[in-house]
Amino acid sequence: MGKRIRAQRRGRGTPTFKAPTHKRVSPAKYPPPEVLKGKLKGVVRALIHDPGRGTPLALIECNGGLAFYTVTVEGIHVGQEIEIGPEASLKLGNIVPVSVLPEGFTVCNVEKNPGDGGKFARASGSYATVVAKTPAGVILRLSSGKTTLVNSEALATVGIVAGFGRTEKPFMKAGEKYHLMRAKGRKWPVTRGVAMIAAVHPHGGGRHRHLGKPGTISRRAPPGRKVGLIAAKQSGRSKRSRGGR
Repeated sequence: MGKRIRAQRRGRGTPTFKAPTHKRVSPAKYPPPEVLKGKLKGVVRALIHDPGRGTPLALIECNGGLAFYTVTVEGIHVGQEIEIGPEASLKLGNIVPVSVLPEGFTVCNVEKNPGDGGKFARASGSYATVVAKTPAGVILRLSSGKTTLVNSEALATVGIVAGFGRTEKPFMKAGEKYHLMRAKGRKWPVTRGVAMIAAVHPHGGGRHRHLGKPGTISRRAPPGRKVGLIAAKQSGRSKRSRGGR
């Protein structure tokens, strides 16, 4: 008799597969649009480490008692003044709508629609570049090379997200990688199914560590069998990518 596979154990919701979210500081979101009327000024009060996040959080306090956390931009410091709104200048760390940005400008933490708090270019070292302005919205090129269309009134922060080059530093000890994955709520290390015996995983068994059968599986398969390419429309390279007809 085999044991429950990893996918089954994850579904039970035990602490092994849960992220310790009670240690996290706060979501990184802009204030709602109804609060941001005209030109608003704020001050960076603190730069705080947030577990599970690749960049620090900046605590910004504005006039009138408004305070919020946002993604830290490379180059800002505690005590720096921040301007928010369509009338703000295009200085490092300021938060402005994408409609006022010139083409070729670099921003980060960009909203998709006004009020969502920021959806694009939030990881450490990431950024977005303004490509063009259209009646439907503003076209941005992300650091991955893809382009996306956002609302003209969506907010963005001038600059690049702090922590550039973080992933280039190697992990010198396995414990460091373990604690990083633990903060993100990921189980690490992960053993391949083909490296197991047939009694504990559907891909196990065999001498050559090869699957030996199709990796696709039905969506209606039982939980202990549903591993691999679940309900895949196709597997492998398409005929077009191979240069076929």
